[in-house]
Amino acid sequence: MKILSTALLLLMSLLAGSALALDGKQADYKVGDRLPQHAAAAKSSYKEITWDDLMPKDWDPMSEFKKIDFSKMKDSDPRAQEALQKLRESWNSAPIEPSMDGTRVRIPGFIVPLEVAKHQITEFLLVPYFGGCIHVPPPPANQIIHVFSAKPLKKGMQSMDAVWISGELKTLPSTTDMGSASYRMNAEVVELYKK
Repeated sequence: MKILSTALLLLMSLLAGSALALDGKQADYKVGDRLPQHAAAAKSSYKEITWDDLMPKDWDPMSEFKKIDFSKMKDSDPRAQEALQKLRESWNSAPIEPSMDGTRVRIPGFIVPLEVAKHQITEFLLVPYFGGCIHVPPPPANQIIHVFSAKPLKKGMQSMDAVWISGELKTLPSTTDMGSASYRMNAEVVELYKK
């Protein structure tokens, strides 16, 4: 569903508009960038999926807002603030794709750390675009995976690093300080994404 991409870019353009680097290092990605999908190098027991696979085919994240002309509102306009609040509430309860429950999947995304032990990430959110949950509002809950890693991530992995995660996907909701997730995974494999 490219509707979500368009909606997210619209929202991000209102809230963030420029390339941002994290932790003072040069970022390889700009806010809103998504990772291209490509086939797995070798046969795998994981089904490679896209972020669109996590949404019901008939769900339109912007359906309630098509009649609102945001271009005629300033950021401080109470109507804009009210619309953004409704959007956040709607996205926090975004519907899941039930057929994904229990599926062994492989998906790329960006790390939003939640738990760090001895300078290594052990729990994180995986989001579909660079900057999600950090520089711009969180994506819809059905576009966030709450990941628990069987072992700490490799030293040096940090916030907004691009990775592939592989494991069994569960439709278990969770709420964190960084965003609400509709999916959960105990990751069996976490590897750096290579272009």
